[in-house]
Amino acid sequence: MRPSHLLATALLPLALAAAAVHAEPIGDVNTAFQWIGPDHKIVVEAYDDPKVAGVTCYVSRAKTGGIKGALGVAEDKAEASIACRQVGPVSIAKPLPQQEEVFSERISLVFKRLRIVRMVDRQRNTLVYLTYSDRLIDGSPKNSVTAVAIDRATPIPLR
Repeated sequence: MRPSHLLATALLPLALAAAAVHAEPIGDVNTAFQWIGPDHKIVVEAYDDPKVAGVTCYVSRAKTGGIKGALGVAEDKAEASIACRQVGPVSIAKPLPQQEEVFSERISLVFKRLRIVRMVDRQRNTLVYLTYSDRLIDGSPKNSVTAVAIDRATPIPLR
């Protein structure tokens, strides 16, 4: 096999994993006019849980505009809100870990990330989703949590 084919074969699983979990823009509202570059806004994005079919999380967060925002070097605020809902029949193909990061996105040039973590509340057969941001040095205590109760007829498999 040629080296280029080996590289493509090695990168395919990574590309598929990256494609499986992505933010789908739902809408946005402007919060502050900027003379140059895009306005500051609040964006709403949907994230489908990659391991739980039928569950989608909606995250709203601030997005910095202006020149820095246009160039992609702005640092967005460490504030987000999350609401996860059952949007179809729930199915879980493989056992889930007790706690797992299901999505992470850069919200500054290098150091800050928005994270979504799924936790399993076994006693209540519920999936709990937490969103927060962190930095390389220190994170933000600002967070938001939501839960999706799963029908008792569909027990959540844990590993």
